[in-house]
Amino acid sequence: MLLIGTAAAHAQWQILDSGTTADLRGIDNAGNGVAWASGTNGTVVRTTDDGATWTHCATPPDAANLDFRGIQAFDTQTAIVMSSGKGDLSRLYKTVDGCKSWKLLFTNPDAPEGFWDAVVARVIEASPGEQCGAGSKWIIGTILGDPAVHKSNQWDTTKSPSFYLANFIIGITCSHEELKPSVSSIFSLPGETAFAASNSVLARLDPYTIYWMAVGKRQIQYSAGMTVPSHYETASFCDIGIPISHHSESSGLFSLAIRQDSVGLPKPTKIGGFDWKKPSCQKADMVVVGGDYTAINERQDTAAYTGGSSKFKLSETPPGGYRSAVAYDPATKTWITVGPNGTDISTDDGRNWRAVHPNPALNEPPDADRNWNALSLPFVVGPHGRIGKLDPDAIQKPDNSK
Repeated sequence: MLLIGTAAAHAQWQILDSGTTADLRGIDNAGNGVAWASGTNGTVVRTTDDGATWTHCATPPDAANLDFRGIQAFDTQTAIVMSSGKGDLSRLYKTVDGCKSWKLLFTNPDAPEGFWDAVVARVIEASPGEQCGAGSKWIIGTILGDPAVHKSNQWDTTKSPSFYLANFIIGITCSHEELKPSVSSIFSLPGETAFAASNSVLARLDPYTIYWMAVGKRQIQYSAGMTVPSHYETASFCDIGIPISHHSESSGLFSLAIRQDSVGLPKPTKIGGFDWKKPSCQKADMVVVGGDYTAINERQDTAAYTGGSSKFKLSETPPGGYRSAVAYDPATKTWITVGPNGTDISTDDGRNWRAVHPNPALNEPPDADRNWNALSLPFVVGPHGRIGKLDPDAIQKPDNSK
């Protein structure tokens, strides 16, 4: 398959049997053949054999009517899943026994307002002297939610709505769980929200604790640190305007992807005796996608890229319509984006996109390129239990000899 000089490419997603008819909204590939997916009606499924078979998990407590938009998986036994909904319909659960049972960890503290959009997390090992003891395993992560007046933050005395951004720590080998107060200073613009379409509007870079949030038609970069008075855990902000249309509640940015090894790290500087992350936009190869989910065939303003800079430009050749998720494949140096009407790839860091289509010679179904919601390569998920896996021959690896 030639990727250079062709208008379209062949080979596509291998359609897998998920064993469920739920609309799947979240997917996370934990590696070593393990992946977990989540969706409507409290549904969670997992595979331990690289997608050949999928197991239907037990439904978490009181979750039969919840919409699980975000999932983070760590191994065959351990995962957390986040539901999205107004007020107390936004929750976080965990399992440590291969999804035989679940524990409710946190419920949105800003009920009846607020709406959780995305969750990111990773596993660390506790240091000596920390709670639960040395060698204990922890899940640390962050939740992003829609603007609200956050009653959960004791320092927030304003009445202006701000985005919910709260860190958490969850014990794996012990039962300690803590959801920290939301930072209260990421104020929203009128009518601005985040989208929970694919659990990919939030990225976190550790150990520097830098967050990127794709909201409305801008990207907010937030770098954690300490200010005066020291109880405010806030630091520098950088708003990067993105020329994607945000003209209605159904349009805007739906997904953000960052090539991690391209990020320019912040340079610390002293202000009033405190260590402060320099308030400048960090350079990186970043791509955002979106559009209007009620006009899925409209191509205008559906993708933008930075090209290693700190500013976004509209893609010169956009994807084929509204796109809900984007991801980067480092092995092939290819960006992949999916949506309800197709799949597109870019080999020039988001500047130009080309559609990929099913290959009849491989007996791929004619709709293998469409009806997708979320990505965690090589897996993709969609409505009515759709799960696909990227064909290993779909994208050629770059020839490093040239």
